[in-house]
Formats: sequence, structure tokens, C-alpha cells
Amino acid sequence: MAKTRWLTASEQRAWRAYLEATTLLFDALDRQLQRDSTMPHAYYEILVRLSEAPGRSMRMSELADATRSSRSRLSHAVARLEERGWLQRVECPTDKRGQIAGLTDVGFAALEEAAPGHVAAVRRHLIDRLTPQQVTQLERIGSVVVAGLESPECRAARAAQAADSATPVA
Repeated sequence: MAKTRWLTASEQRAWRAYLEATTLLFDALDRQLQRDSTMPHAYYEILVRLSEAPGRSMRMSELADATRSSRSRLSHAVARLEERGWLQRVECPTDKRGQIAGLTDVGFAALEEAAPGHVAAVRRHLIDRLTPQQVTQLERIGSVVVAGLESPECRAARAAQAADSATPVA
């Protein structure tokens, strides 16, 4: 059995600061979206991913990967978004088992309405608290962590989506 490499005092402080910061940040962003746009952050992320996809639509399996969601959790969220008229699901023409989620015009309008408040909250709670150098460091650190955790398939799909993306929404 390998010997445990315990965190040093400075590593422990860094880990706990990261954990607390991300927990508080996601909670603040979720509260802002719920208050101002009556949607949880998870729904906002689905709308953003679809808005950036070619034709504003994606296979459900790809959307689950892009939003880091389980297939069942995504299916439940998409059902709620369909009830609001923000998304529609259609059968995949090339695969009878697959479905495609498409962002409706009503859903795109909801996203456009929610985006300014969300971006303002991201700026207020994170970006504007950092120097430009810290923002660059944050992006680099996040990229290293994601690369170490993400499967090669997800990495390839994200790279392809980034190449095809229109103007991103935060």
C-alpha cells in the first residue's frame, strides 16, 4: 500500500480556499439567476451550450457531456425547459435511439434576458476582484485541472465546439 502524501499546510490552505470560494461563487450565481431570471444555473448552462452550438441544437448525449451532467439529470432538466417552451426535443434522424435538443426562439430570448445580469454577477463576484494577471492565472490553472480530469473524447468534443462557436455568452 502506497504511503499517503498528506497536504502541506500551504496546500491545505489553498485547497480549502478554492473549495470555499467555488462553493460560495456558485451559490451566489445560482441565487442571482433564480432571483432575476427564475432559472437555476444548471438551466442557464444548458441554454448557453445550445446557443453556442451550430443550429442551436445538440445531441442529448453531447449536451450532457458539455454540461458535465448525467444523462438522467439532463433529461429531467430538458423536460422542465421544454415545459417553459425554451427547448424542444426531436428524434435524431441518423440514430433512432438518440435525441436532439434544440433551443427555441423563446429560449434564446430568455437567455438574452438573463445574460446581462449573470455576466454582471460573474464580474462582481470574481473577475473584477482579480488583477488581469490573476485572471490569466485562473484560466491557466482551470485549464490544467480540466485537462487532467477530462476524458480524451470530451476534450476533442469541447475543442470542436469551441472552433464552431459563435459569440459566447458567459
